[in-house]
Amino acid sequence: MAQSKTGLDALTPVDGLQVKLTGGVLSVTLDRPDSLNSLTPEVLAGVADAFEAAAADPRVRVVRLGGNGRGFCSGAGIGKEETGDGHNPMDTLLHGNRAIQAIVAMPRPVVAVVHGPTAGIGVSLALACDLVLASTEAYFLLAFTKIGLMPDGGATALVAAAIGRARAMKMALLAERLPAADACEHGLIAAVYPPEELAEEATKVIDRLLTGPAVAYARTKSAINAATLGDLDATLHRETAGQYLLLDAPDLDEGIKAFQERRAPKFTDS
Repeated sequence: MAQSKTGLDALTPVDGLQVKLTGGVLSVTLDRPDSLNSLTPEVLAGVADAFEAAAADPRVRVVRLGGNGRGFCSGAGIGKEETGDGHNPMDTLLHGNRAIQAIVAMPRPVVAVVHGPTAGIGVSLALACDLVLASTEAYFLLAFTKIGLMPDGGATALVAAAIGRARAMKMALLAERLPAADACEHGLIAAVYPPEELAEEATKVIDRLLTGPAVAYARTKSAINAATLGDLDATLHRETAGQYLLLDAPDLDEGIKAFQERRAPKFTDS
């Protein structure tokens, strides 16, 4: 009798996401390059499924999170082709929360390889990983306030835990790009490399982790995350509650319309 597939082998393929296990390394790759890997609820659910399955799969020793095309991730999709009838932004938010929780809870090391623009919840996906390696061409952007929203996906905790309250406030309130070199200097990411060296350097780090002590890594991750992200669940709850109100406000409609029309929004604070 044939055995039914379980865990990683039972994952349902998701359009816009590649999941591949090779030699102990699970590669989870965002694959919507035409939109700089903007995220849909389906892709975020697929990311969560992959990490949850990997956590119980002894074949996985390291996870690599990356993106195809010119960017790592442009955040949740708000383009006209992604916000038509039937689009519920709360689905994106809730699946995003689950993906962040699954990445943080992953007992094996997770390495984010960021080669280009990273915005919105894409920043959260990267920072939920244990090591973020970036190209000098990459940048990090919390652009939520530009469309009348607040950071979500745990960003209010993930960013502040890495770079402190003042710099987190600047990123969140002013919605300015933070170049990878500055992000590394501030402690937001682990390392930055010239673009032509990023893949090779990431492979070196991953290979080193592959031969390391898995149990010690798991204990180390758990301890550091408990010390720095102990209230992540509460953070996600606060962000979800705040975003729920903002998603129903007129300012969001104006913010999205202005974004799609490539102009400055005219918020009414309503």
